[in-house]
Amino acid sequence: MPLHEGIYEEIINQKLKNELLDVRFDSYDIGKERLDVEEARKVLSSYISSVTRRALKYVRDNESDDQLALINQIQTCNEIIVTLSEKLDDQEFQSLKIAEEGEVLTSLYSKINSIKSIKKNDVIRPITPISQSSLFTGSNYEPNMLGELKREILSSDSIDMLVSFIKWSGLRCIIEELKTFTEQRDGKLRVITTSYMEATDYKAIMELSQLKNTEIKISYDVDRTRLHAKAYLFKRETGFTTAYIGSSNLSNPALTSGLEWNIKVTEKDSFDIVRKFEATFESYWNDREFKGFNREEEEDQKRLRLALSKDKEKIKNDINFVLDIQPYFYQKEILEKLQVEREIFGRMKNLVVAATGVGKTVISAFDYKRFKQNNRNSHRLLFVAHREEILKQSRDTFRAILKDANFGELMVGNNLPNDLDHLFVSIQSFNSKSLNTNK
Repeated sequence: MPLHEGIYEEIINQKLKNELLDVRFDSYDIGKERLDVEEARKVLSSYISSVTRRALKYVRDNESDDQLALINQIQTCNEIIVTLSEKLDDQEFQSLKIAEEGEVLTSLYSKINSIKSIKKNDVIRPITPISQSSLFTGSNYEPNMLGELKREILSSDSIDMLVSFIKWSGLRCIIEELKTFTEQRDGKLRVITTSYMEATDYKAIMELSQLKNTEIKISYDVDRTRLHAKAYLFKRETGFTTAYIGSSNLSNPALTSGLEWNIKVTEKDSFDIVRKFEATFESYWNDREFKGFNREEEEDQKRLRLALSKDKEKIKNDINFVLDIQPYFYQKEILEKLQVEREIFGRMKNLVVAATGVGKTVISAFDYKRFKQNNRNSHRLLFVAHREEILKQSRDTFRAILKDANFGELMVGNNLPNDLDHLFVSIQSFNSKSLNTNK
């Protein structure tokens, strides 16, 4: 097969090296780079795996008897292992030789464990391999996604779910399996979801929160969400963890009739992807945007009902006073620097310059809150912006952080303030009206 123009990422073996010698250097630019020493193990093992598969296929194709074909393939693999053990002078590699019987361990359960059946035919396991990745496309000619999730649940030791929304129609399809998993098998379940576009069902969260060994965290941001992922991780202490990553939220159509695409990755052949899944989930789990939900707490129930309410104005007016807003670490750093400038150096005029989206209004609100606490007698505020919408949003941010629904007055358009102590004013109004700030 001749070489084609384009990009590659291929180990240069002797065959490829000879082919490159035939390429005219005056007509083609050939891109090469040395193997990175840290990446070499993964790249080289992948290459050896492909060579081994090709060799085993050759062994299989050249033997008509199935049993002899299997024996020859095992012998070929063992010869490779022996070579490695001799090369590395490590006898432990000898123990990795494949047993001549050519069998695969599929389960190991205690006979005195009443939860897991000791009958080989009754052991619950997914239909698709737990050692090889596979793709689900919603086709009738492949295993059903819902059925596979049920089997994954019942054969796991712990589960992490990351879904944009949870519908009762979807949860009820797997609720019995989740009950068995959390109550009878004492498995741990963690779920991250959102209230975005009110898509999550209140009943689904309440039912989910009743399960034993279950923790739920929710993003209550009603205007936007950073979480659009749909992913399920099924951890197994045997080393055969699996993960489903794709387009299926926890809803009935997504799990049954929808043409949803999901890829199943396994710890055995996609170790790095599974580890990245785990690390990213943990980062979300510890992100302050996602709040823990406790069905026994009335405040949590109220917060959830408000977030899932269709009344947007009520949400905007009420939900911020339920949430305990905290600054991000970089905002804390700025706030600390402002405090140092005032208290240590006595500099009362300070300028904060930051890119769009980092939360300058939030910083100013927290800074004012601290200033107010330290200056009981005088804590007046003048907030100037160029648009009414920005002023209203800024006032609401201050109200949420100060937990004062009456804080601040607008002076923009037809809005006239009753007093000037805490004023949110437009540049136009500021320039056109004479403000007596000494009142």
